[in-house]
Amino acid sequence: MCFSATASFVTAAMTGAVGLVAMTRARDRRALPLAAAPLVFGVQQGIEGLLWLHLSAAPTGAMTSALAFLFLVVALVLWPVYAPVAVLLVEPGERRRRLMRLCLAVGGGVSAYMLWWILTRPPAAVIADGHIVYVTGLGHAAAIAPAYLVATSLPLLSSSRRSVVALGGIVAAGSVVAYGFYWEAFVSVWCFFAAAASLAILGHFEHAHRRRQRLAAAGMAA
Repeated sequence: MCFSATASFVTAAMTGAVGLVAMTRARDRRALPLAAAPLVFGVQQGIEGLLWLHLSAAPTGAMTSALAFLFLVVALVLWPVYAPVAVLLVEPGERRRRLMRLCLAVGGGVSAYMLWWILTRPPAAVIADGHIVYVTGLGHAAAIAPAYLVATSLPLLSSSRRSVVALGGIVAAGSVVAYGFYWEAFVSVWCFFAAAASLAILGHFEHAHRRRQRLAAAGMAA
């Protein structure tokens, strides 16, 4: 998945649809950011689909550069903050929330560094070995990559909700496997796991929705 324009657009459509359904299942407004995460995945993959097309037609064009920049803003700047905030909003346990706040602080630092880096050193994108490589020349990658993983995975893994922990397992596994390719391809290869993560999110909200329906039915019967 996400190794061609078609795969990116299919992933975008699927995860976007999953996000919309999950949002209809979210009862509490505080849960909307978590429910909307697949929709953000969808937007991200739609951007990469367009980038595939522009890389083939005009690899050094202004639109190609703009799409590469926009994709990296979502992948590297947004997610390290979005992920801990989304989980923090739905976590009831204060001890776990303290850990999530720490992860959010780490994510904020990662996001700030990433934004500064790509603003001061405009990235490039090339097609190599069947996927898009984002040439960022990122400094301190050995430190940034683990911090990125902490910000995007640890809040999920520390949740009191089993379905969110399962989601964290998918995210963490995807991050480790994708990073095995090498950092420059990480943000593109990682989307291989976006569909599974999106389905886990939908499963979380669908389970809660059906549980409310059962409780309501039991209450009416009583």
